[in-house]
Amino acid sequence: MSFIKEFREFAVRGNVVDMAVGVIIGGAFGKIVSSLVGDIVMPVLGILTGSVDFKDLKIVLAEAVGNTPAVTLNYGLFIQNVLDFIIIAFAIFMMVKGINKIKKPIEKASGPTQEQLLAEIRDLLKK
Repeated sequence: MSFIKEFREFAVRGNVVDMAVGVIIGGAFGKIVSSLVGDIVMPVLGILTGSVDFKDLKIVLAEAVGNTPAVTLNYGLFIQNVLDFIIIAFAIFMMVKGINKIKKPIEKASGPTQEQLLAEIRDLLKK
């Protein structure tokens, strides 16, 4: 089997295509959630914390000298990224929960249950 033919079979395999679609949709979903956090949640938190903009929260480790920029520890951006993650995780949880609710449980085949069969065997052994 040639290398190109083998690669083509790999690339068009269902799992690879599904994964690619998932990555693309996940990237777009990430942008939406980042906008939600950055444009809606963080300003409200800023107002509640006394008009603090989390993006500006940082600790200066070394002051700027000449053309060298200051070295800062940007913990406000870290807080924003943690909130992004929590909201994304919650949204995915709710989506999976909704999908599981929509799915109908697999109907079991009609007939006696395992407990009923064991009870019948027990009764037969008693006789």
